[in-house]
Amino acid sequence: MDILDIYEDVQKEVQAIYRSRLQAQMLLSLYVDNNTLARLREVTGSTSQALLPKIRILESNKLIESVEHEYRLTPLGKIVASRVADSVMTMGTVLEHKEFWQSHYMEAIPQPLLESIGHLYDSKIVSDTNVEIFNVYHHFLDMIKKAGHIYGVTAIMSSGHAEILGNRIQEGIPVKLIVTKSVVEELRQQPYIEEIHQLQKLPNFRIFMVDNDINLGFTVTDKCLSLGLYKNDGVTYDTTTDLFSYDETAIKWGENLFEYYLDDAVELDLI
Repeated sequence: MDILDIYEDVQKEVQAIYRSRLQAQMLLSLYVDNNTLARLREVTGSTSQALLPKIRILESNKLIESVEHEYRLTPLGKIVASRVADSVMTMGTVLEHKEFWQSHYMEAIPQPLLESIGHLYDSKIVSDTNVEIFNVYHHFLDMIKKAGHIYGVTAIMSSGHAEILGNRIQEGIPVKLIVTKSVVEELRQQPYIEEIHQLQKLPNFRIFMVDNDINLGFTVTDKCLSLGLYKNDGVTYDTTTDLFSYDETAIKWGENLFEYYLDDAVELDLI
């Protein structure tokens, strides 16, 4: 059945949740933990008189239930509340970083990761300025210096980035890089080839190649995610602006993005 036909059948129920602040807040609150009526009053800033009719609606739809003086989500309620939470996080992330998304080529982010982009809400956008012209680069250096491991995907290469990564590899930090064919060709030339030969002898460094173009660049460590995108033309990589996050959920998102590309990558031996 077409999604619009389904919406026509359930629009009243959908609108009842999203148009009711109290219903949405209670579902989100109970998605985190069971709550008493007193706690729900505190969370919503409402009175029992205002809450009880909404509670009855949620109970009648088998979304919540009362057990030992506490309200909790039913199995069906957990499904609905998780989708409400995802909608809130997605909209929050899109609006919080609206300028970043609007000015970059978002199509480069694989669909499975776009669907969970709400995990990037607790992030900050770092940009170069007239005063701090290497602001993004310095944030990247700080992230790499503090990393316990480093996973990266890139379609571009610079001597500065290569040097700091090479130093961490020599220090014994586990590093995995996924690159494109064009980057591999660069690595086979000066000034990279001699350094790559030495680094690939180390057990903590692995490099992979993908056949397809990658229109983004990102690094994820055990402590931070750095995401860079191409400009809207899909041709020019934006070196002046990155999204950084130290949030565990965002880091996990970055790890999932890395695994997405790793599935189609082939390990290289450049020695």
